[in-house]
Amino acid sequence: MCGIVGFTNTISDSDRILEDMMDRIRHRGPDAEGKYIDDDIALGHRRLSIIDISSQGDQPIFNEDSSLVIVFNGEIYNYKEIREKLVAAGHKFSTNTDTEVLIHGYEQYGEGLLDMLRGMFSFVIWDKNKKELFGARDFFGIKPMYYAQMNGTFMFGSEIKSFLAHPEFKKELNEEALENYLTFQYSPASETFFKNVYKLQPAHYFKLKDDKLTIKKYWDVNFDADNKPSLEQWVNKISDTFHDSVKAHKIADVEVGSFLSSGVDSSYVAAIADVDKTFTVGFGKDEKYNEIGWAKNFSKAIGKENTSKVISPEEYWNSLSMIQYHMDEPLADPSAVALYFVCNIASDKLKVVLSGEGADEIFGGYNVYSDPDGTLYDKLPRVLKRGIGTVASKLPARRGVNFFVRKGKDVEERFIGNAYMFTPEQRKNILKIKTNAPDPTVLTKPYYSNVKDKDDVTKMQYLDLHMWMAGDILLKADKMSMANSLELRVPFLDKEIMAMAEKIPTKYRVTHDKGTAETKYITKYAMRLAAKKDTPKQTAKTAAKKKLGFPVPIRVWLKEDKYYNIVKNAFESESSKKYFNTAPLIKLLDEHRAGKADNSRKIWTVFIFLIWYKVYFENDGKY
Repeated sequence: MCGIVGFTNTISDSDRILEDMMDRIRHRGPDAEGKYIDDDIALGHRRLSIIDISSQGDQPIFNEDSSLVIVFNGEIYNYKEIREKLVAAGHKFSTNTDTEVLIHGYEQYGEGLLDMLRGMFSFVIWDKNKKELFGARDFFGIKPMYYAQMNGTFMFGSEIKSFLAHPEFKKELNEEALENYLTFQYSPASETFFKNVYKLQPAHYFKLKDDKLTIKKYWDVNFDADNKPSLEQWVNKISDTFHDSVKAHKIADVEVGSFLSSGVDSSYVAAIADVDKTFTVGFGKDEKYNEIGWAKNFSKAIGKENTSKVISPEEYWNSLSMIQYHMDEPLADPSAVALYFVCNIASDKLKVVLSGEGADEIFGGYNVYSDPDGTLYDKLPRVLKRGIGTVASKLPARRGVNFFVRKGKDVEERFIGNAYMFTPEQRKNILKIKTNAPDPTVLTKPYYSNVKDKDDVTKMQYLDLHMWMAGDILLKADKMSMANSLELRVPFLDKEIMAMAEKIPTKYRVTHDKGTAETKYITKYAMRLAAKKDTPKQTAKTAAKKKLGFPVPIRVWLKEDKYYNIVKNAFESESSKKYFNTAPLIKLLDEHRAGKADNSRKIWTVFIFLIWYKVYFENDGKY
């Protein structure tokens, strides 16, 4: 795992600038650094040594005649198999790294190499003879890649903060991104919070030649249910495929550990991975916010050592500026801070951990997936439900009322992902600025169009796989682990797992049949049964346990004077007044403290943006 940076070389002091850019992401690779500079390109690399930990693995790496040079961030789990094919084709290797397999593979197969890979990656290859730059990002977006074209310079990197060191980089706030963020809690579009800085989307590659940039998609999820296998057969397929993925994800020349919460995903990983160490964090003593006791008992049952930490409110709040610095863009997911601390305690003992991200999106694990057609009300005619929903939308927002509003809409209208903070009307009310940000449904429409003939559960999964997972789940996973120089691997997010899961019928992903004890599991139905099958008897009950997922008591803290006043001061600050109307923000805060409404997530979304803004636009990228 590493960090990469680079730019087309149009400046005289490229060596110094490249060094400065690399220093900004030193946390991604503290073990070594490397550079390649010629008249056309500057490439930089920071290394965290995982495979071939000798200096042979240092980057950049070249092909035999040095006509191609690569910088790479990630891990290729099937590199040995690809290497055998390349050796048979006549390629000569000077290292035992997966990086060198990529450069020879590109030389042999071109962009067709991407279809052969199994792993997480973002990499860039410079072809000296063609004067062409090629870059790619992995299938799910586990590893990040950002790019910008400014004043005749193309720059790329694992983190946006590296661009701040380049003299041609122009730092401007993208106000449309702010408005979109207020609804999604993350930046959902290709363009980032920095104007003219973009994310290379998952499963895409780019080519840059003669200043012309072309971007293409090379892979996509394709849900196509196979109803022939029985439930038992699907359970066995999940078990076999997941065991194979975990085995592949453990390939390393250093020790591998595992994160552990009380949910089935991380427990399943920890139970079959046979790692020596697990890691858990929590808050206070309330089991509602603390899974440490459960994790210790589970670890003991499977014969592993558990390291845990209780995060104090002071630690949590004092870390927010640092967290948003590492995140590059504001992310209002409260669990990001908990993830930082569990990465921190793990990094004291090892370099690589396994985690359970991706299982919910792939196997249908979110509770909202059980919503479509889950009640007798859903059997009513669509026109009647829409009429009732319209009437209900005029009433004050309450849980019962919201049910009828939600049921009165098609999934494409109501579901934008697992977080829906401010509606378009609400965000216009709190924003002082005017932007051309689109309605949320404009951003989700291209994804829904790709699965328009599928059922609602599949539509929601497809959307989450492309937006929520990349924009929130994997963003925080990469940035929080790399902030601690820790490699985080996600065995559920494997191309072979996805190819199998695409075929699982919806009834085995989400079921409403509660007729027997076995079918009480609503979501991730077949996967839970596989986990139960593979988990030791004394721990099998985890398959039924509701996941908390690093729960954070922000709704409680925001009612306390200390933290209420911290947020209130931020809402009344000059930077806040530049973008927001103060009165509606204070109203949200006061109503929450008075217990009139749970506004905690809305409050947090605005507050986190203000923290991020202070770091990058008032403190010039310092926290």
